[in-house]
Amino acid sequence: QVQLVESGGGLVQPGGSLTLSCSASGSIFSFWQMAWYRQAPGNERELVAAIFQDGDTVYATSVKGRFTISRNNAKNTVYLQMNSLKPEDTAVYYCKGKTTNQDYWGQGTQVTVSL
Repeated sequence: QVQLVESGGGLVQPGGSLTLSCSASGSIFSFWQMAWYRQAPGNERELVAAIFQDGDTVYATSVKGRFTISRNNAKNTVYLQMNSLKPEDTAVYYCKGKTTNQDYWGQGTQVTVSL
């Protein structure tokens, strides 16, 4: 059973940057897709960015040009580099790994963008 653990969240001022990490207890090579989701209070969980085994990426329109997702298979880690952060980026960010049979979720990490 692979476990995913997010880290790197915190409080940052508008315009600032944060890098989230998602570390897997096992190999992430079996995940054909790794993704970051977020959920703000009162909102549904939404896709932020995803990366596939071939390196292709997709982004939510709201973060395109500001966020970058990447994966390091050797370190079993997926990253989300977040720049030019806005208050509306405030949410709990979750990592998800997708295999052909199952989705794996991390416990989430809080990101708060505020003065």
